[in-house]
Amino acid sequence: MPVLDHDRCYRALAARDARFDGQFIAGVHSTGIYCRPSCPATTPRPHNVRFYPTAAAAHEAGLRACKRCQPDAVPGNPDWNLRDDLAGRAMRLILDGVVERDGVPGLAHRLGYSTRQLSRVLTAELGAGPLALARAHRAETARTLLAGTDLPVSQVAFAAGFASIRQCNDTVREVYGLAPLALRALARTGRDGVGEATAPRRADAVDSAPGTAVSLRLAAREPFDGAGVLQYISDHAVTGVERMLTGDDGRPRGIERWIELPHGPALARVVLDADRPGVRVSATLAALADVAPLTARIRRWFDLDADAAAIDAELGRDALLGPLVAAAPGIRIPGAVDPGETLLRTIVGQQISLPAARTVLGRLAADLGQPTEEGVLQRFPSPALIAQHGAAVLRGPARRVRTVIETAEALATGALALDVGLTTPELRERLLRMPGIGPWTADYVALRVLGSPDLLLDTDLVLLRSLRARGAATTASEAAALGERWAPWRSYATLHLWRAAPPAQRRAP
Repeated sequence: MPVLDHDRCYRALAARDARFDGQFIAGVHSTGIYCRPSCPATTPRPHNVRFYPTAAAAHEAGLRACKRCQPDAVPGNPDWNLRDDLAGRAMRLILDGVVERDGVPGLAHRLGYSTRQLSRVLTAELGAGPLALARAHRAETARTLLAGTDLPVSQVAFAAGFASIRQCNDTVREVYGLAPLALRALARTGRDGVGEATAPRRADAVDSAPGTAVSLRLAAREPFDGAGVLQYISDHAVTGVERMLTGDDGRPRGIERWIELPHGPALARVVLDADRPGVRVSATLAALADVAPLTARIRRWFDLDADAAAIDAELGRDALLGPLVAAAPGIRIPGAVDPGETLLRTIVGQQISLPAARTVLGRLAADLGQPTEEGVLQRFPSPALIAQHGAAVLRGPARRVRTVIETAEALATGALALDVGLTTPELRERLLRMPGIGPWTADYVALRVLGSPDLLLDTDLVLLRSLRARGAATTASEAAALGERWAPWRSYATLHLWRAAPPAQRRAP
């Protein structure tokens, strides 16, 4: 069982510091419950509290969730994006629902370990083995669905990944001390400002699609620059594939697009929450079992779990970045909902302007996009379709077209596999083995697919021009040396410098 710094954690608990919500669990053994650090209840005595890295570890210690602070209704632990070790990789896959689909042996195989080795490491690092971690995640998913949908408990059980309704009922009672319907009533009180649900609403094309409609609210830590993520998505949006939703001021407030999930495509609409940091999601799923992977992918897409306060505090002290951080607090990494799509779109956009890249991708989507019955939006062409027909559609240098086709073939056949269970070095190595893919593309894809926090794209022309405009660096090697002082948040430094670059100097990433 890992040992957390008791004094440090207790200070956060005594101060009811919400910045630490989701980063550790406070187990109060005198009452048998576990709480988030910001729980408003009377602070327990130090000797009655033990701190845990995960809710699963608290469950294993025989504790149940506090009904007052609802500790599972908080942003996720940012460590799962920060850590490239086995525990971090395993948690990213567990949150994506791999255990429910492939079992623990499938998870272990994806990570390159035996089930025994995996269980031993996760128990030592996180206080619980893979089954217990997956069970805790199922309980949290069930709570989210009970709070945010009107689905009957029977459907919630299977959507959350439980094998039976009885298993769901027993787990919910054990973890939360309540029956599912009572938990739904509690979660909808909005007592904590995080667990509040929204009644299912009409969502135009989203709700008119066949399948099961769900509406969820996903919380983010403050500060949250969701508008910046949406602007980045809007700047790169492909006509016919992504539809931006704008507010009265003309600025993006949401996006609608198809997302490929394990059981089929989902038409999803994501809008910024007008009341609290986070987003609201309306989606029509091919199968309820895709709720967990949908949630995980949208959380990565908007970087909801980032510890923005810590990032801003570190970068804000830097003489060069300080003014940029002050102008854009809570900046987030625009993630990827589909690794293969992100890679192919990045290759198409290499060495050309952003408008040109959008034109080429729009033409590709129009010619090869996978139409839907609704006819509102198309799914981005699959790697198999691009491999088979892309050469007849794509325009540009022959070498780049060849790289797109060869990469699509590798993705379609499985020769190139990309997922969130990879480490940053592993992902870069796989990409750099592909003909025509260089370090900039590998780093950019790692930044977006894995949410890698410490990648400075020091060869990027926009970043270099931004640095030159500030008299800070003129070459890639100088930029790399400068970036050493921004570790471990160099990816966020990259985003600040991109955003601060003069618009006329932008190109496509």
